[in-house]
Amino acid sequence: MPLGDHLRELRYRLLVAVAAVLVFSAVALIFYQPLLDLVLWPIKQAIDLYQQANPGARVELVTNGLTSAFALYFKVCVMAGFIVACPVWLYQLWRFVSPALGEGARRTALIFLVPAIPLFLAGVAVGYWITPRGFALMLGFNPPAVVNLNDLNDYLGFELRLLLVFGAAFLLPVVLIMLNRVGLLKATALTRGRRVAIVVCVVFSAIATPTTDAITMLILAVPMVAMYLVAEIVCRVHDRKLMPAAKAADPIKSEVT
Repeated sequence: MPLGDHLRELRYRLLVAVAAVLVFSAVALIFYQPLLDLVLWPIKQAIDLYQQANPGARVELVTNGLTSAFALYFKVCVMAGFIVACPVWLYQLWRFVSPALGEGARRTALIFLVPAIPLFLAGVAVGYWITPRGFALMLGFNPPAVVNLNDLNDYLGFELRLLLVFGAAFLLPVVLIMLNRVGLLKATALTRGRRVAIVVCVVFSAIATPTTDAITMLILAVPMVAMYLVAEIVCRVHDRKLMPAAKAADPIKSEVT
């Protein structure tokens, strides 16, 4: 496909994904107050944990500027719309990438989406669950005599990035299995790279989690390593199923291998 066609395809996929996010964001406007409570729960829990450990410490949630509250209103709804619209933009992402992976990749789109959607949402849920401890730890660096002011718009952007990191991390097994299904990744490569992958998962978890304690890091690292091992097993089973066909197609090459 020429570069111009690639760009037009990218534009179309982006437009569909953005349109879906906007539609769900518009629906979220109806539920703004419960969504705001949901978004603020981690920071409120973190403040409670911090103040229990540091009696008398002051932490305030603020909006800075005349238009900040208005911006917050829409950011909360767009954040909710983006997460709820994940089936649409995950599908558009796969449709954009799949032509480069061959004809067989298009037939596996459903196999990609069925596990990808719940895994992404599970990653978001895990990130949402552990953030209060991380935020409380960061608040702990605040000097006792200083009032800590947290701009809600900045907090919302940080929280969204954190949740997306967790959601993307939980897509690891789907990506590995799909690369194996289209013939770009062998199970033997996953086996050889297992130790490196475990180290990478642990390092990634240490960077992604906003805490310095090992327990919070392991909450992300252990599922990632487990999902890598599951992906390796699935890929090995798939490769073994293909071995008879490969031998029949090219017996001399199979014997050499």
